[in-house]
Amino acid sequence: MMAAGQDHTTLEKRAVVSSFIFGYPNEPCEEPVVALFKRSDRVSTYRHRIAPISGSISRKDKDPLAAAWREISEETTLTPSTVAFWRMGMPFTFADESVGREWTVHPFGFRLRSSALGGGGKSAIRIDWEHEGWQWYNPTAVVNDAGFDGVPHLRESLRRVWFEGEMPDRVGRSLAAGLERLKNDHESGAQELTAIAGAVFRDLVVQMETTPDSLVWWETVRMTAWHLVKNGRESMGAATLNLLLVVLQDLEECWKLDTTSAQRLDRMLSVIDFHLQSRTSRARQVKDTFASYLRSAFLSNEEEARDRLTILTLSASSTIRDSIVDAFASVDVPTLELRILESRPLFEGVSMASSVLSEFQARYSSDSGRKLAISLYTDASAAVAAQNVDMVLLGADRISLSKGVSNKTGSLPVVLSAKHINPNVPVVVLSDLEKVNGETGLIDDEKHEDNDPKEVISAWSSDEIKGVQTVEEAVVHQSQPGNSSVDVRNIYFEWVPFSFVDAFISGEGVLDDRQIREKARQQGELSSRYFDSLPIRY
Repeated sequence: MMAAGQDHTTLEKRAVVSSFIFGYPNEPCEEPVVALFKRSDRVSTYRHRIAPISGSISRKDKDPLAAAWREISEETTLTPSTVAFWRMGMPFTFADESVGREWTVHPFGFRLRSSALGGGGKSAIRIDWEHEGWQWYNPTAVVNDAGFDGVPHLRESLRRVWFEGEMPDRVGRSLAAGLERLKNDHESGAQELTAIAGAVFRDLVVQMETTPDSLVWWETVRMTAWHLVKNGRESMGAATLNLLLVVLQDLEECWKLDTTSAQRLDRMLSVIDFHLQSRTSRARQVKDTFASYLRSAFLSNEEEARDRLTILTLSASSTIRDSIVDAFASVDVPTLELRILESRPLFEGVSMASSVLSEFQARYSSDSGRKLAISLYTDASAAVAAQNVDMVLLGADRISLSKGVSNKTGSLPVVLSAKHINPNVPVVVLSDLEKVNGETGLIDDEKHEDNDPKEVISAWSSDEIKGVQTVEEAVVHQSQPGNSSVDVRNIYFEWVPFSFVDAFISGEGVLDDRQIREKARQQGELSSRYFDSLPIRY
């Protein structure tokens, strides 16, 4: 206990990770179990108490998730080949005067890979000296009372990751399904994912049985929004964050209205619908702004009529896909030459080519005088594809004040190649301001989305590449002792610095630095307002 007269300023501050390992013993099934470990008498605090895998965040750890992986490896021997990162929970701080410390807890959730998927299942867990044993628990049975004998705020740590456990069953299942849909959607662009996240959020507000006039209801709504941003597709979540922040701002006004619960809820749903529909109208404005840019940049000063416009792009940006044929229709150029990189490993460039071709054929007959010439290039041919182009056209999944534009991996090689061949070629980014990510810390601009290497390996396997089986076996068994290893990286996004971007085209017009900074500032204020004040309640 604390000595008389001691206060929180004298407590030792310690940042720690709490990693919950979830399993699905009857996979596939909807309800998980969670592994909890009984701490041994050799640890310094909370001896013989039930806990997740925990440990301090050291100066050597580049971020809390790195610390979580380190602790999992040391205390259970699990590796990325046997357990997969699943979710993170909102960090929180509490003081425990009995041990003289103030803890800041960073909760994480991991999923144990089943034996069917080559992960080894529960047999892969081998505890070290810090634990006396471990067992599976029903997450709903984890409580804070003395009879359970858990470490302080165990239930809070768990619920911050497995938040659906705080909701009625039907609402919790809907949240879990929505998060899985966002996380596993590797085909939709940021615009489409934001629409999906907005629709999921609306459905959850409808399903919540608690009347929208209680403080707990308002806290639940805000935490739901946080999870949709952080545990959907964080790398593409800036647009979702900005949408949900402006929705929360209007919902707060509705929540404060002096009216019946039913009337208040109806008003809230109207607000959400308004914001979802306004995103559609902004897409029309992006097309108009892009068309205006084409006319001013390529046609206004031409001494002779231009017969061809050549654009280089990649991946399958929905903004580019929806804008390019409309913009071409507004300029007096007979031929659009569109060069598209294939974008491995999912070959979204092929999908882009198909979509643009279908739209063009639906709009123009063979005798219209309009022509579309599409050329698909391998990603390695970026420099060849960049020869004699009029423009490099990119989408954006995120815009960061410090990093630049985040887009599909391959964007930076395209830009560098094009600028090397012709330093004056314009690099144009089509993006709404909602893609701007402020320096809130909620979406980590330093974090890479490193996806399942099987997506890359399967492409090699389908082409029967020589040696692929040896590589695949090395990846699967990388956790076993040995003096060699193979790591297949499947990183989806990379940064293009602002210095390479010549124009940002959005529904608000051609953006400048001032507008981007103002959007980042607004996001920071609203993010702090709605997420920083969520209390410890469980």
